[in-house]
Amino acid sequence: MGQVPAATRTLRVLKFLAAQPAPVSLGRLAAACDLPRSTAYHLLAAMVDEGFVVHLPDEHRYGLGVAAFEVGSGFSRQEPLQRLARRQLADLVDATGESAHLVALHGRDVLYLVEERAPGRPPLVTDVGVRLPAHLTASGRAILASLPAAQVRALYPDRSAFVDRHGVGPRSLSALRVLLAETRQRGYATEEGEVTPGLASIASAVLDHNGHPVAGLAVTYTPGGGAASPDPVVAAVRRTAAAVSRRIGGRTAG
Repeated sequence: MGQVPAATRTLRVLKFLAAQPAPVSLGRLAAACDLPRSTAYHLLAAMVDEGFVVHLPDEHRYGLGVAAFEVGSGFSRQEPLQRLARRQLADLVDATGESAHLVALHGRDVLYLVEERAPGRPPLVTDVGVRLPAHLTASGRAILASLPAAQVRALYPDRSAFVDRHGVGPRSLSALRVLLAETRQRGYATEEGEVTPGLASIASAVLDHNGHPVAGLAVTYTPGGGAASPDPVVAAVRRTAAAVSRRIGGRTAG
């Protein structure tokens, strides 16, 4: 452990704390981060002084501090994902002749972050800042299919969680599970007429270094009447999602 740089140890601690649902004990943190207890104690003390960690003496536990929140807020303000993906989406539009977008999961909705419109294609209900039910969109399904089953179950605890737009799409957790299993087996997500009648979408997830889906990337087209057939669109979408994943230091979907 002596050869591991202090910065690496610090980042390891921050990543561990960020993944926990509640503050943790020194012993648990030291074991999880493969640190000697004394090293973990001194490292945490320095991080407390800088505001990245907060010590809860009554509970003998440590959690993330305000400075860590500020770092996360800075990520949102600077919009690095949008900046890194915009050129890739523009290239995807050029390659397919269809409109493309990037979304992030917000609760049970997807929030549209980037929208690249193809000239001459049908108007869309989506735009930057628009929210739509994740279980009805291809981009949302791509994200949900990459999440742990327990997280999907927490998002959709009962039938009331399933919003309906046009009378199609999953209306129960069991139906959604089947759809997501098919998505994982296929390697990409689809929807047809569930967001807008007459239009369909193909999507793939953008994954971070832990394999967690940070975004969904999709192309929307007119089935049977678009400028591109589905197969080339599928290949282009998966290739672009993998490229964006690599640009943020993440994994590529298998």
